Amino acid sequence: MSAVEECAAIQLRGGLGESLAAQRRSFIADGPPEAALRRNRIDRLLAMVLDNSEDFVSATAADYGSRSRSAAFFAEILGMLSVIEHTRANVPQWMRATKLMRAARFAGLRAEVLPSPLGVVGVIGPWNFPVQLTVLPAAAAFAAGNRVMIKMSEVTPRTAELMAAIAPKYFDATELQVVTGGRDVAAAFAGLPFDHLFFTGSPSIGALVARAASDNLVPVTLELGGKNPVVVAPGADIERAASRITQGRMVNGGQVCVCPDYVFVPDAQVDRFVAVARQTLSSLFPSIVGNPDYCSSVNQANFDRVVGLIADARAQGARIDSVVPAGEVLPDPASRKIAPTIVRDVDDRMRIATEEVFGPVLVVRGYSRLTEAIDHINAHPSPLVAYWFGPDNADFRHFVSHTRSGGVARNDFAAHMIPSSAPFGGVGRSGMGAYHGKAGFDAFSHYRTVVGSDLPFTVTGQAARPFSGSMRVSAGLSLRRARKRTTARLKKFR
Repeated sequence: MSAVEECAAIQLRGGLGESLAAQRRSFIADGPPEAALRRNRIDRLLAMVLDNSEDFVSATAADYGSRSRSAAFFAEILGMLSVIEHTRANVPQWMRATKLMRAARFAGLRAEVLPSPLGVVGVIGPWNFPVQLTVLPAAAAFAAGNRVMIKMSEVTPRTAELMAAIAPKYFDATELQVVTGGRDVAAAFAGLPFDHLFFTGSPSIGALVARAASDNLVPVTLELGGKNPVVVAPGADIERAASRITQGRMVNGGQVCVCPDYVFVPDAQVDRFVAVARQTLSSLFPSIVGNPDYCSSVNQANFDRVVGLIADARAQGARIDSVVPAGEVLPDPASRKIAPTIVRDVDDRMRIATEEVFGPVLVVRGYSRLTEAIDHINAHPSPLVAYWFGPDNADFRHFVSHTRSGGVARNDFAAHMIPSSAPFGGVGRSGMGAYHGKAGFDAFSHYRTVVGSDLPFTVTGQAARPFSGSMRVSAGLSLRRARKRTTARLKKFR
């Protein structure tokens, strides 16, 4: 880094640091907010989105180049309302202290656990759903009583600028501040001494965010991605499974962290699965290049990356089946649109076998025994969601208990996200921590134990000298009882 660049970086960190310091001063001066103010902040957050929903949908469509307005309205706006309303409704209940040792209260020993706000929460948003995936964590942080700073993705600049422009109409900067800018701003933002940092994005960038946060010992929640597997069970309805899996793969042009990435199909049904998938895609997209509802790659870099994954697989012997409408030539660099593509005969030499596709491409693999699919899934990093298409039977329960993933969805795309109260998050390389429902409130709270004694004697002071003979006898008896109890349990387990 040159001297000029280093000076600019210091100035950038200083400006962001001043914003953080202002929020923290206000937080400390005001103290933990009551439920009414927390709900009011959530309501203002909702109003900010709902009052400007058409502008947000237009901004995201312009950022993508081609994106269904209806789909964007559903995913960016409507899709988050039930989770936020559930959070708002439960704020007073979640704020309550948990009373401990209730019987001891009559003797003068009081103990409780208080959920306390952390302070200032930083949120780094992604580009695939730049509204929903910044507003949802912000609502959870407000519910827990915190202040919020949001760094919008530079990949969707129109949406970022819109959010930054309208936020001051609904919030004081000490409550919510929206930050825009490129990678330099994102790097400086990740290095701030927040009380918690929330990031949604790729595992590779998530690792950089966690590394930057570690310098200040800032706890992080990482909502990442991965290669989400699908298993079509031997007893599944192959037509229904193929249709639903294919439709799920095409949501937002495949640019969704919970999209199916690859699917295991019984060997004898692979050809039928592919035929139904092709038929579904042809029906959904009779035209692509001029179709405003067919989502383009968000930028040239992502377009080139997905096209490169397909080309690499083809060069190494994979069967590539692109569903291209008659008279069109795809992929089309001008519109950044890639035809829905089914890839077979994939092996581990190919990049597509290990890299998250994040595009309109579905890998199809055959299997003869369920253990083959399970062993493959377990040999790779844990995904954000694992899919099963088939009945809820012993095979499904074995699949659930013998694989590891952030969530499990059966017979439908993203079904694990339907309950508003359910936690959402990854495990291992697909994420760290969770939110939605009470999990979001917990993520941005510190559970503080408060104990007070009005007893006429000390409880813990007995551990200090001088040690009486009766104390030694009591300690010995307690130790013998504990050993006897533990030994009995171990014998019973055998």
